[in-house]
Amino acid sequence: METKVRFAPSPTGYLHVGGLRTALYNYLYAKKVGGKLILRIEDTDQNRKVEDAAANLISTFRKLNIQFDEGAEKGGENGPYFQSRRLDIYHQHIQILIENNGAYPCFCSSEQLEKVRKQQAENKKTIKYDRRCLGLPIEEAKIKMANEPYVIRMQVPSDEEVVFYDMVRGRITFRCEEIDDQVLIKSDGYPTYHFANVVDDHLMGITHVMRGEEWLPSTPKHILLYQSLDWEIPIFIHLPLLLNPDKSKLSKRQSDVTVEDYLHKGYLAETLINFVSLLGWHPNNEQEIFSLNELGEKFSIKRIQKSGAIFDIGKLEWMNSQYLMNLNLNTIAKLAKPYYINQGMDVSDEKKYLQIVDNARMRVNTLSEMPAESQMFYGNLDIITDNLYLVNNDNSQALLKAIHTSLTGEADCNGVRFKAIVMEAGNSLSVKGKNLFPPVRIALYGEPKGPDIPLIYSILGRDETLNRLNKLIK
Repeated sequence: METKVRFAPSPTGYLHVGGLRTALYNYLYAKKVGGKLILRIEDTDQNRKVEDAAANLISTFRKLNIQFDEGAEKGGENGPYFQSRRLDIYHQHIQILIENNGAYPCFCSSEQLEKVRKQQAENKKTIKYDRRCLGLPIEEAKIKMANEPYVIRMQVPSDEEVVFYDMVRGRITFRCEEIDDQVLIKSDGYPTYHFANVVDDHLMGITHVMRGEEWLPSTPKHILLYQSLDWEIPIFIHLPLLLNPDKSKLSKRQSDVTVEDYLHKGYLAETLINFVSLLGWHPNNEQEIFSLNELGEKFSIKRIQKSGAIFDIGKLEWMNSQYLMNLNLNTIAKLAKPYYINQGMDVSDEKKYLQIVDNARMRVNTLSEMPAESQMFYGNLDIITDNLYLVNNDNSQALLKAIHTSLTGEADCNGVRFKAIVMEAGNSLSVKGKNLFPPVRIALYGEPKGPDIPLIYSILGRDETLNRLNKLIK
């Protein structure tokens, strides 16, 4: 049998990093075993639906280079499955459930349900439906269905256990008496997540259901539906929760949690894939940097952990810095360009721009930080007061004057020659060590530490170098 997995998000906003982790693990597993990954948009909750959310989600996956075998393009022949377009399918199968005594209509008002819940809470009982509509004769129920609002609920066996095996957590048991008679079809005719999920997974041939730990309590309901419809039950894999450093559940109330947030801030797609892959899975060695292809080769469900995974922003920043330093320079320059343009910086001189990017990428964690690390090469140089004392003493002033004089006499000077001029001036004035290069860097770069002198000169050019030296010579 062909292995099939799926990613089935609700179109309620941008892609959450937890959703990316689920999609990524499904993608990696499908690639590892030669299976297929399906994209399904679970949009049955029309009140929470966000316009264009599905299109944004597909766009984000395209940026991350994660491809679906079914559901790759919006609206195309191989486009995503939208549950809102499959209502007839769910209505057909709910009738089968009703006939099999696996479901029944419920006519209780929201006020009645709230009253029952309140009484159960006061009596410290499990909060669930009291099944008052379960015993209605079928003919009476049909008449009421033609004239009154209703929902369809699943009929949970009262004296059984649901036992299943999870590939991460092992054998799991739920008592049916603890399971509520879940609504399967809402009063608006749309299915709930639980029902549409099971029907679609079966009809689409899903063999492995890999999803977040938060869906674990729903699994026994899904298994009961599979059994009521006499369908084969898929293999379940529930992924650990993503946690903040304080062990609370990762949520947008405490931090940025959407993939688009991080891409906008200048984290690379390669970084996000690598970082998220390690949130709940680990390789069999100490390796931390992986390409997408390497992850596909090494990924194993057996190495998924049970405990929650800490979302460490410091680790994410470190990892992004590694990618910035090591990816192709032209690639980084292309990705960084919008950030420079947004700060009003002129990137038209390609050679100069590449040199500036090459310097900045070694000193920052994200693309968005690169313009600030490059501003000293654009416009006026801002030197903090604490650094001025290093260039205002007599030795530094003599050094800067000597360099200015020598450079003025050389019409054609490159970075290597400029460093030689600096050293020649230092030798003639007996200026060495920390008294030699730091004052020159401050005059040209604004900081006593920074890039090599030849690079600074190469970026600034002769005229701007002379201009900056002149400004600091008393």
